[in-house]
Amino acid sequence: MATQLFVNGKVFTGLGEDSFATAFRVSDAVFTWVGGEPSAEVGPVIDLGGKTVLPGFLDVHTHPAFLSALADAVACLPPEVGSLSDLLTKLRTHPNLGRSDDLWIEGYGFDESKYPERRKPTAKDLDEVSVTQPIFLRRCDGHTAVCNTRALQLAGITRDTPDPEGAAFERDADGQPNGILTEVAATEAVLAAKPALGYDEQVSRLTSLNEHLLERGIVAVADLLATFVPTPLQIFRDAERAGLLPQCALYYGWTELEGNPIPDLTDDDRTGRMKFAGIKLFMDGAYSNRTAWTNDPYPNSTDHGMRTLSDESMREAVAWARRNRVQVAFHAMGDRALNHVIDMFADQEPWMGDLPSIRLDHATLFPPEMIDRINSATMSFAVVSHTIFFFAEYDAYRDNLSESQLQVAYPIKSFYQRVPYAALSSDHPATAWADADNVFVSIKAAVLRKAYNGADFNPSEAITVPQALLLYTGRARGICGLDQVGLIKEDCEASFVVLDRDIFSIPAAEIDQVQIAQTWLRGEKAWQRH
Repeated sequence: MATQLFVNGKVFTGLGEDSFATAFRVSDAVFTWVGGEPSAEVGPVIDLGGKTVLPGFLDVHTHPAFLSALADAVACLPPEVGSLSDLLTKLRTHPNLGRSDDLWIEGYGFDESKYPERRKPTAKDLDEVSVTQPIFLRRCDGHTAVCNTRALQLAGITRDTPDPEGAAFERDADGQPNGILTEVAATEAVLAAKPALGYDEQVSRLTSLNEHLLERGIVAVADLLATFVPTPLQIFRDAERAGLLPQCALYYGWTELEGNPIPDLTDDDRTGRMKFAGIKLFMDGAYSNRTAWTNDPYPNSTDHGMRTLSDESMREAVAWARRNRVQVAFHAMGDRALNHVIDMFADQEPWMGDLPSIRLDHATLFPPEMIDRINSATMSFAVVSHTIFFFAEYDAYRDNLSESQLQVAYPIKSFYQRVPYAALSSDHPATAWADADNVFVSIKAAVLRKAYNGADFNPSEAITVPQALLLYTGRARGICGLDQVGLIKEDCEASFVVLDRDIFSIPAAEIDQVQIAQTWLRGEKAWQRH
């Protein structure tokens, strides 16, 4: 690859809040020099025209395998869908409707907290769309789904069917399943009745995600439940051969590994642009459906949420990860769930060298004393959190958190200042917003600490634009060992983005209007806005 010199830019390097350059050189897919205007030119010169350049974004908790599985599902996300009526209208647009009784109608992303009806849809509601075709609809949080009567029949779920461990088939007043499926084991029981996709189709769907990721400037991801597809490492590597460009660190669901054990990992499994990076466990549910496991009960309730994982599974998973030299990521939202993970492993030796051994993902309620605990622990912990959650799901948090809990919810400034391993991420598409992995929406929420409706959300935990960018670039790269990305620095992969305006000088209220003009990956222009 020819050497290229990029000049006349405002280049944020990702090395620190005030680390800027104006030019850099790229050769053989890596940065070979970064600084001011060079004294000598070698190779073609590309004039950046004063535009702002950033390291390519790293989304270290997202779900490309899940997104590929939703290729045939209709998006029912806010703000487009804002009522039960809107929801049913949207489902009626599914191309499978009326074609064959064997074809499933799927949707994702509903958020009843914004509906005037203030309730989830039920099987009875979905039966208005079809009683002969199975319908399966995921909630925005990924922890709840709803299906129609036909889907319940295909799955063999009746009033006599026991609830799965750590999950529930919700029921009406007469004890009949009402179609609401709470937590993963319940949703999987219904999806088991759905015909599986062919291997080639799964590879093709993953490969087609290039456009989605690159137009958002995302050059590397961690897939926090890659087992949405079977044999994830093989499928992702075949997708890479077929043209999938961003790096992908894959985290397998521990439940899937328990049910389908695999041989111990090799060095080849743990390296490369598509690699086995860790395993994921669900410690609890979500705040939006009151299944996050909390110390204090939910407002106007005696309910503390739902614990979804046994100590035995936790120990077995960590032992497996230690032996195979990969990370463990705990989905833990509630403070009780987070404290329990810390209680279990704080005094154990880490095993991942320069990387954190255990990730605490989502990390909603995180008071200062909990940060003290992880900082004093023998174990190395990372915290991966979000601002898109409180931005998009403000109504649910307002209803489900007490005033004191709100004061320690998503403390991003504290994470930035006090937790060495910390990052922001999207959790897309398990987030109640149509463009949840638009990094600029999350950055705006981090800077303003305001929800979609303008409501304040603990403004004392606001951070600056450079700080938010670091949590998507230079700081994020330390979370899961994505190779040599997230920085504009000598010997790092030359993956970067050019913006259409200067994110550092525009009013904060306009941050979400910033767009990617170009995405460069390994020294080549991979995407350009037309």
